[in-house]
Amino acid sequence: MVSEHSDATDAETAALALKILVAGGFGVGKTTLVGAVSEIRPLRTEELLSEAGQSVDDTDGVDQKVTTTVAMDFGRITIRSGLSLYLFGTPGQDRFWFLWDELSQGALGAVVLADTRRLEDCFPAVDYFEHRRIPFVVAVNCFAGTRTYGANDVSRALDLDQGTPVVLCDARDRDSGKEVLIRLVEYAGRMHTARLLDSVG
Repeated sequence: MVSEHSDATDAETAALALKILVAGGFGVGKTTLVGAVSEIRPLRTEELLSEAGQSVDDTDGVDQKVTTTVAMDFGRITIRSGLSLYLFGTPGQDRFWFLWDELSQGALGAVVLADTRRLEDCFPAVDYFEHRRIPFVVAVNCFAGTRTYGANDVSRALDLDQGTPVVLCDARDRDSGKEVLIRLVEYAGRMHTARLLDSVG
């Protein structure tokens, strides 16, 4: 006879939790995306922008921004029964990039958020994940009042490797953010499977 306790333990063991990074430039909407999709109250490490940081933080185009992430954001979302994603939002400023190596350990993949008004701000994140062969999707956060560009236009502008998905999203909208995460899990799964097959072929 199997006890209820062992049944619960088996269910917990069978559940899969995947680590996902949410990266991109300063003020692109990383904290917003994690907060919108998380089913738990997200952990945030935001601090008020200060005069001391004005010389190093480029707020051009995000003049209304008053806080910044100084370590990470953390949230969790259940995609389906038995599959949860742990979301780690990375800090966007150059001076905090030393944290990325720690945060990327064990990650299945990453979402690179992009703002077409400041597309160059996501180049460092794209380069980071390409060089480390971490699967990623580019999610274009469609801010109100900005010109809309198609996925192919963004892909060409960022010179992405062929097949890297580009999706349009609204970081404030839970369903939109969830779709981005599903696309990433599917893409990362295909990439990891292909690499596994290559390694045994």
